[in-house]
Amino acid sequence: MPSFMLSLIIFLPLVGVLAIALLPKRYELYAKWAALVITVANFALTTWMVIAYGRADGMQLEQKIAWIPQINVNYHVGLDGLSFPLVMLSTFLFMLAVVASWKIDVKPRLYFSMLLLLSMGLTGVFAALDLVLFYVFWEIVLVPMFFLISQWGGARRRYAAMKFFLYTFLGSVFMLVGIVALFIMTGSFNMVELRELAPIAFAGEGGLWSLQWWIFLAFFLALAVKVPVFPLHTWLPDAHVQAPTAASVLLAGVMLKMGTYAFLRISVPILPDAFETWQLTLGILAVISILYGAIVAFAQTDIKKLVAYSSVSHMGFAMLGIAAGTATGFNAAMAVNISHGLTTGMLFFMVGMIYERTKTLRISELSGIAAQMPRFAGFFCLASFASMGLPLLSGFVGEFLSILSSWESPALPPVLTILAGIGILCGGAYMLWLMQRSIFGEPSEKVAGQKDLNLREIAVLAPITVMIVVIGVYWNTILQFTDPFATDLARIFGA
Repeated sequence: MPSFMLSLIIFLPLVGVLAIALLPKRYELYAKWAALVITVANFALTTWMVIAYGRADGMQLEQKIAWIPQINVNYHVGLDGLSFPLVMLSTFLFMLAVVASWKIDVKPRLYFSMLLLLSMGLTGVFAALDLVLFYVFWEIVLVPMFFLISQWGGARRRYAAMKFFLYTFLGSVFMLVGIVALFIMTGSFNMVELRELAPIAFAGEGGLWSLQWWIFLAFFLALAVKVPVFPLHTWLPDAHVQAPTAASVLLAGVMLKMGTYAFLRISVPILPDAFETWQLTLGILAVISILYGAIVAFAQTDIKKLVAYSSVSHMGFAMLGIAAGTATGFNAAMAVNISHGLTTGMLFFMVGMIYERTKTLRISELSGIAAQMPRFAGFFCLASFASMGLPLLSGFVGEFLSILSSWESPALPPVLTILAGIGILCGGAYMLWLMQRSIFGEPSEKVAGQKDLNLREIAVLAPITVMIVVIGVYWNTILQFTDPFATDLARIFGA
């Protein structure tokens, strides 16, 4: 069973896609039940897998089958401390996304098929250990997200979907160039082998403008779009604002993590000399993202766009941890990934819930929610406090470690840490401003008379709340998985 458990988790959603496709049109509303069964089963399998194998050191559940032997391409998958938490996060949020999408009645077969196809692609990205297989899953992800935005999004959905597709697809072209260059230099697509082969192939050839530097740049352009890093972020607010609720949650909660994951899986360990050359640049761009995202979020009048720009700021902390090049920094990046997936995912769920009731996203039209919808207000305030990085909630873990790692890093000047700290203050300011304008005060015309959260909506928010609190109080919930990987990766740089 364990030898193919991971492949089962990857491809079980594809079984769901086929089952939904075979549903007669008169039964198409049963698509949501098929999607729910598949995502619950996948989350249950992932939970069992993490409990049984997640704490072991090294790569677990590896499976390797020849795929294109002529050029040494294999179906090669496996999980370690870097990928276990992300697969868990992915299956968790997909299960909740299906529940949150229960009222979808426009083309439900296509909608839930796209959700399941997206689940397969994202799990495959986090599990792939062959660069060609990784690239295939990376590209698969673009298709369902494009359709989710373009078919079920807002008034400018087609523009947002096309912008999302063009930005991410163009970045993927640069990644493909980097993959081919690595194969030419080493003769391997195996990510595990490349950690040993690439430094040998590039021995004596490092520094600025070297071949290794250019390959790192090719990967950077693809991954920075995905994170997103300033100034390659402009597709994100449009995609978030126009996307349906579940797509916004999965975009912020899981898809953005593809970029930081690939930095830690590919760019840093396989191209270490180039990474050291890039460290300061990555740190500067990370801090710009932190400050820019926070300042622009403060200027928003649309609640969904505010949360979207907050993602740019928060993911900057993950990049700052990576740029530090230490075990603490790599742990910080993963902690930010998980916490951001939970807190921002929860915020987007709640933005969707309030929009269903009021049909508006304007902050000025959403005052007095606490007086009319106290349960909603309680959940929203907790998610906002977690997003601010309040101690004893999950957001504090990653931001604290990120600040600590940047201060201790010999590659980053202290001024970057100071500026990142100002970014934390700005993050607290815009979230407090949002709560003051929307949660408190007298109920606005749009809010007055609205019903509070129902049981289905509470069932979506309560599990996320539990995870936010558990991670914030008991840091080892995350660090027990990530620390062995982070420590091993830091040894490359003597940190």
